[in-house]
Amino acid sequence: MGSIMRVKAVLLCLVLVQGSAFGAAPAGGREIDFRSIIAEAKDRVFPAVVFVKCIRESHEEGKKKAQEIAGSGVLINTSGEILTNWHVVDKALEVRCLLYDGRSFDAEVIGTDKDLDLALLRLALPPEGDPVPFAELGDSSELNEGDFAIAMGAPWGLARSVTIGIISCVRRFLQDHSEYSLWLQTDAAISPGNSGGPLVNTKGEIIGINTLGALIGGDMGFAVPSDVIREILPRFRKRGQVEWSWLGLELQPLRDFNRNMYFEGTEGVIVAGTAEGSPARHAGVRDRDRLLAIGDTQVTALTDEDLPAIRRLIGMLPMEEAVTLALLRDRETLTVDVVPSQKGKVEGEEFDCPRWDLTVKAINRFDNPDLYFYRRKGVFVFGIESPGNAANANLRHKDILVESDGTEVETLDDVEEIYEKALDGIDARPRVRLTILRGGLMRQVILDFSRDYERE
Repeated sequence: MGSIMRVKAVLLCLVLVQGSAFGAAPAGGREIDFRSIIAEAKDRVFPAVVFVKCIRESHEEGKKKAQEIAGSGVLINTSGEILTNWHVVDKALEVRCLLYDGRSFDAEVIGTDKDLDLALLRLALPPEGDPVPFAELGDSSELNEGDFAIAMGAPWGLARSVTIGIISCVRRFLQDHSEYSLWLQTDAAISPGNSGGPLVNTKGEIIGINTLGALIGGDMGFAVPSDVIREILPRFRKRGQVEWSWLGLELQPLRDFNRNMYFEGTEGVIVAGTAEGSPARHAGVRDRDRLLAIGDTQVTALTDEDLPAIRRLIGMLPMEEAVTLALLRDRETLTVDVVPSQKGKVEGEEFDCPRWDLTVKAINRFDNPDLYFYRRKGVFVFGIESPGNAANANLRHKDILVESDGTEVETLDDVEEIYEKALDGIDARPRVRLTILRGGLMRQVILDFSRDYERE
């Protein structure tokens, strides 16, 4: 009996959906065909969807190698500018794009930002030729939960696809993924390869760039909102990057459910801490200060969802120009002037040591805060090839290199000099003694590189 009732419920739902969405007459009497609405929206944007293929340089497997990466993009103007994800074109040596009509072009990377996972490309278009199709950026601030959304792209290396769903959440906060922007969450399928493709509304406008998908469980995909994209595009075109300003403020909402901490009042945002050596600390900002305004802009974060907009406001401040912060400390209002500095690279540079069968990377306070805690300036093991000499020595990912045969290691240049010296003396002494820092504890490791795994 239970299964029969479930079948009847499903049939009833289908009748209701078909009656309301596919050709039902609303109160005004005009028939609406939902299928034609979706088809028109798709037709406006689909020709602008681009299949992006890159040859990139990778150090993650213990040696430098070329790797082919595929993703999606969308043309946004007739000059051939394409929006895609940073992770699609990161470290790209070559970028090629396939258009809807079968034409293919090389592309230049104009701007990238790891924090937002966005990139701007430009096709190498001939002086004379047919114009390229493009799609308009829409207004993501107008979206509501339940609005229909269309995800387009090139999943799993296939040429193109379209999936449909709804906007599940217009202000999704993802811990460790929402420093400068909230996400649009949709249940339209976003698969590997869809990265960089457009999320489209029923007007046929780009409302986001597809970036994250859930491989387990499904029904969850995330896109960078178009309003955030529109804000940073001028910086991509002018500077090649966003160049975030940095104050070193660690912020906490007034209603912090995750930490079970709740503060009085409904205005401002709590300063949970300041980074060592940061402009905020130099200016005298203290833990538990309540930040009320940045320049002429009042700021409030009741919940985590309010934090990215404040961080983005800070990140877009003019560098090296003093800005006044209004603070509440011990129930007294005070102001301090602070000079933002450039956030700097989010990732450290990398270096390949093929005979040692490992790659190393510079410690970066933003990309590797766990390692930066132990060593402000240094180099760590980024990739290990297995089988290989580094693996035989029991070296591990994120081991910090401190010394090599008594010579201190602080930079990639130090590693390069030590490595070349070791290769020059390989016949007499094919091993080095490394001092490493692992989890805060010093260890001694003997790296024997007499075996040449690349030739075997």
